[in-house]
Amino acid sequence: MTAPFGPYLRSLRQSAGLTIEELSHTSGVSVRAIGDMERGVSRGPQRRTVQALAEALGLDTEQQAELADAARAGRPRAADQVPEPPRGYGLPRGPAHFVGRTAELELLGEHGRAAFGDDRTPVVVVHGPGGVGKTACVVRAAELLREAFPDGQVYVDLRGVDPEPMPTAEALRRLLLAVGLEPRAVAEDEQERADQLRDILAERRCLVVLDNAADEAQVRLLLPGDGPGMAIVTSRRTLAGLDGVTRIPIAPLSSRESAELLRTVSGGGREVAAGTEEVEPEDEDVARVARLCGHLPLALRIAGTRLASRPGWTMHYLAERLSDEDRRLANLAVGDIGVEASFSLSYLALPDQARECFRRLALVPAVDFGAPIVAVLIQADLDDAEDQLDELVDLGLLQPEGAGRYRFHDLIRLYANRRLHEEETADARATAERRMVSWLLETATTAGRVFEADGDVPPHPDRLVPLTTPDEAKAWLQAEKDTWLAALRLAAASERDELVAGLGESMRWFAADAHQWSSDWLEVFGLTLAAAARLPDRRRELWHMNRHASALLTVAIQRQSGESVLRERVEYAMEAYRLAEHAGALQEQADALCNAGEGWLHVGDAEQMLDAYSRGLELAQASGYHQIYSWATSGIGTALDILGRHDEAVDIYRALLRSTDGVPDLSAAAQHGRAGAAFRLTEALLAAGRFREVVEVGEPALAELVQLASGWTPFLHWTLGRAHAELGADREARQHLVRMIELVEDHGAWKPKPSTLARAKSMLADLDAKEAG
Repeated sequence: MTAPFGPYLRSLRQSAGLTIEELSHTSGVSVRAIGDMERGVSRGPQRRTVQALAEALGLDTEQQAELADAARAGRPRAADQVPEPPRGYGLPRGPAHFVGRTAELELLGEHGRAAFGDDRTPVVVVHGPGGVGKTACVVRAAELLREAFPDGQVYVDLRGVDPEPMPTAEALRRLLLAVGLEPRAVAEDEQERADQLRDILAERRCLVVLDNAADEAQVRLLLPGDGPGMAIVTSRRTLAGLDGVTRIPIAPLSSRESAELLRTVSGGGREVAAGTEEVEPEDEDVARVARLCGHLPLALRIAGTRLASRPGWTMHYLAERLSDEDRRLANLAVGDIGVEASFSLSYLALPDQARECFRRLALVPAVDFGAPIVAVLIQADLDDAEDQLDELVDLGLLQPEGAGRYRFHDLIRLYANRRLHEEETADARATAERRMVSWLLETATTAGRVFEADGDVPPHPDRLVPLTTPDEAKAWLQAEKDTWLAALRLAAASERDELVAGLGESMRWFAADAHQWSSDWLEVFGLTLAAAARLPDRRRELWHMNRHASALLTVAIQRQSGESVLRERVEYAMEAYRLAEHAGALQEQADALCNAGEGWLHVGDAEQMLDAYSRGLELAQASGYHQIYSWATSGIGTALDILGRHDEAVDIYRALLRSTDGVPDLSAAAQHGRAGAAFRLTEALLAAGRFREVVEVGEPALAELVQLASGWTPFLHWTLGRAHAELGADREARQHLVRMIELVEDHGAWKPKPSTLARAKSMLADLDAKEAG
């Protein structure tokens, strides 16, 4: 019979002529662990430890087998370890009311039901921000999986967001006691404890729940190896450093689930004052409270509990209280539980630079944002800004929103704003905001100039954003539209007039391209006009007045306003013309007349339209204002076409198109002008009955319009549909009519008059009937 492990190990060490310290150095096993083994405190070390000692001692095959047998004999037998966890190590009590998480529970259930045999134990990491309900979800899953784990379920709160998280060695001790190991048998060495736990769990169908993990290092030694059990880890972090695990993100509840949870919590335990009848809260008030709680389960439970404990409150009253942003977090606290306290645990776990980043992000005046604006706020390079964002995402304080974009949960934004105001001075906040606003507007101004320019534009000096081509400029202006527009409002409110006016002066042609933002452009040029009016240069003010007049006309046209509104817009354009005439500003006069010509088109007065565009063209030619040649010329052609002078109109448009034939690298503005002229040419050819020429010109022009995402696209489909129908090409006609209707009704394209859309539908119905007959 082999001697007990401790005395046998001592005899082997002494025979090898080694001290404990020398054996420790050679084997990698700690001095303390070897001492515990030899004294009999640790009687059954794990396989890897035994192997390391055997190799250090230079044992032969027979001695290695005897040492392994001695270790095995000293370990507690599985039969002696009834998995009855001591008090304090079982699962915590789940919430009284559980709502939603169907997909998450199903996924956890699949892993639980699949956990058997000698394969690697499945490990699932459930992660999400504080208050989102990670623990509640996991406890619910454990309750549903109770029968799947007959050897028990053990739970440890790792206190990952405490100032001092639970040490791994202590977590191992608790888990070993929970699975039935005698206290005296628990190894002193951390790695030894991990080996003990893995050996025991390898033979148990047991569920291990590791709640509230701080990081990968805390968890790694706690995870089982091979065996029939399962481990679930919850953390505010994603624990991306753990490989071979399944990750399940937990997000806020849906609107429907939020309403259900709020109703259940507020109504289930709610007292009703004597002599009154409880009235079901109005749906809109429930939805409003849920929205103000950000659909966060912790916030919803607190709100519901407050309502349930105050019989005199109504859902409407609670919604009113929560509407105050300055008091919302304070109102979402009850007893020793609060949303703000939950967020604070994550915030305090951040390093100093990440905390600064988190606070400063409250200054961003938009729902989502990218890394460059963060770099500006914290005065760091782009790589450093991205590192800070990753830290915030990993801890659940930010949500990724597509490639390179991020956003706050609504309540976390409020918390960040509170931290900003409590931890930074008013001067520091104002300086950071001013720096951000300056950068946004300077970048937007550069982007507008790059989009417009035919030649090179100096790159943005900080190089945080690539703005070297019109496509890059357009992409940035579109992605950051809400941000730079909000910055424009802030700058305008502070009367930073040069910055505001400069932005407007760079946006003329991008505004023409992004015509779908007509209401936004009306605001933009209203703000830039007000700023220019406070500057000393009157010609600049007139320039901005013309842009404002154009935006007013565009909005009226897109909203299909009546004739009286359109005439008001024409009069405003003519007021700009008279002021420009008084100032002797020829180019501004030309701009104003072309605006008026566009207005007369939609009023339906072709004679006035022809006069305005003709005078505008003369002034543009006299002042060398080449930028609006195509606009004025195209307007003249349209007026001639309306007046029935179709052949003259065709000649005008063909001349206009020839002027840009073969010109390389046309600016975006010139491309749009050419596309508009091509469309107008097809209209004139259609009116002249030259249907085959419509197709010859229109089909290539259509490809250009689609590439430019031009607002003229549905109109050209309408023209081509009619031309093909006249030529007897019913299939082609039908294709164009269908696409025109799709663009108008499904994609928000520029809308023709209702009568035009009705004609298109009627014509399509006739074609369908003809085909069916």
